[in-house]
Amino acid sequence: MNILDYIVIACYIIGFLLLGRAFKNASSREDYFLGGRSFHWFPLSMSTAATQLSAISFISAPAFVGLKEGGGMKWLTFEFAVPLAMLFLMVYLVPPMFKMGIVSVYEYLENRFSTSTRVLLSSVFQVSRGFATSVMIYTVALILTSVMDVPMWFTIIIIGLVTLIYSYQGGMKAVVYGDVIQMIILFLGIIICLGFGLYHLGGWDDFTNYVDRDRLQAVDFGSMGFSNDEFGFWPMVIGGFFLYASYYGTDQSQVQRLFSAKDIPTVRKALLCNGLMRFPITLTYCIMGLIIGTLVMRAPEFKAMIPVDKPDLMIPIFIREYLPHGVIGVLMVAIFSAAMSSLSSTINSLSAASVEDFFNRDKNLDDQTYQRYSKIAAVFWGVFCIVFAFFTGDIAKTVIEAINKIGSVFYGPILATFICAIGIKRTHSLGVNLGLITGVLVNVILWQFHPEIFWFWWNAIGAVVTLAVAVLTSMIIPRESKTMQTFGFDKAGLTNIILLLGYFVLIVIISIAIPSLI
Repeated sequence: MNILDYIVIACYIIGFLLLGRAFKNASSREDYFLGGRSFHWFPLSMSTAATQLSAISFISAPAFVGLKEGGGMKWLTFEFAVPLAMLFLMVYLVPPMFKMGIVSVYEYLENRFSTSTRVLLSSVFQVSRGFATSVMIYTVALILTSVMDVPMWFTIIIIGLVTLIYSYQGGMKAVVYGDVIQMIILFLGIIICLGFGLYHLGGWDDFTNYVDRDRLQAVDFGSMGFSNDEFGFWPMVIGGFFLYASYYGTDQSQVQRLFSAKDIPTVRKALLCNGLMRFPITLTYCIMGLIIGTLVMRAPEFKAMIPVDKPDLMIPIFIREYLPHGVIGVLMVAIFSAAMSSLSSTINSLSAASVEDFFNRDKNLDDQTYQRYSKIAAVFWGVFCIVFAFFTGDIAKTVIEAINKIGSVFYGPILATFICAIGIKRTHSLGVNLGLITGVLVNVILWQFHPEIFWFWWNAIGAVVTLAVAVLTSMIIPRESKTMQTFGFDKAGLTNIILLLGYFVLIVIISIAIPSLI
């Protein structure tokens, strides 16, 4: 990197500090955490996509596809269940919660069941999301340090502090519009890497001639995920449905964006767009990974620069060695963008959950006090993520894998809890709480004693167990249960259903056809 690259990075950082100031006049909880419920579907969709297209995705996924042992285009199977999950959220889960006008998704559980259910799930979300984000910051800082002549502590501070400042000042508006900018920069970075990779490889024909054909196989209908096998079609679709429905529909960091929409049709459009947008983006960075991975195999000097035990350095080293100055700065900005997008969403959603679920459950805080608590919470969680990033250390790789598994321990049971709250009227607080605990325990047992079962299945198994125990307990031990607004869909919803089901079939067909297309 030279002075031109550092100027590009500095301009980017200054721009985001000014972005926070531009939206600093939020005066109420709806302004700060929901952007005044004024967002249209496009910025909400772009914001969600930017959070999903994290720095880890930009760096690790291409390395998995193009270089890691056992990798390849099977990464695409992560996307198969997304359209199905968006459809479920659109017609069942999100509309009744949106109509309540809540900030914290966990408030719905208190209104339907009990305070204990709300506080428990909110606490799990806050601790796990804060810790996971600190790991993300550490991992990105480690990678940036490998290509930039700056110490790691400085990189962590820059990522954390800049994001904290603009999130603190501007609230949800700064987060969403910042994500839109970051999404554009990040996708531009993917296209740049793809184009320069093809250029240095000699063009598309040379790529198709030299690519490892074994890495083109994306879909495996024979692998069921019960015998130490992974990425089979059925576990990725069934387990993935429960995972994504829970993540997008019950996780505060994601649902808060939907609650920021101006009306239900906007929510539907945002979910539809997200269901359609993810696969093309993932396909693009997977092809980028294949191209650069093929270049690694064709260029011994490039391969020698990548430590055998650190294939994730493939993209950063490619940026450093194969791109011109100025463009290097843009790509470093792309990585910064991905990290900051994930962190800004985390800070805002964690502070919303803290204030709403712990301090304002009775709705007794005036706007001034609410604003003060919100900003204190934002600072606390920003500092939390930054400080814990320093303590992640060399266990980061293990922790990232563990966090993914921990998420799958909880996602299914949490989704089942919301399904009971919205659509199964006879369930009550005792039944749901017992179901939740049982579902989590079953998943923990699977993790500890049945490692041959692919962890994607835990999402489905935990949900089914939770539902069964909740319904049976509620039947055996009758108690008065509160009822809430149920779901429904109109003609616009029916059109979306047909579109998303058709799109699911389409992306599976495209994935199957990849070996013959490349």
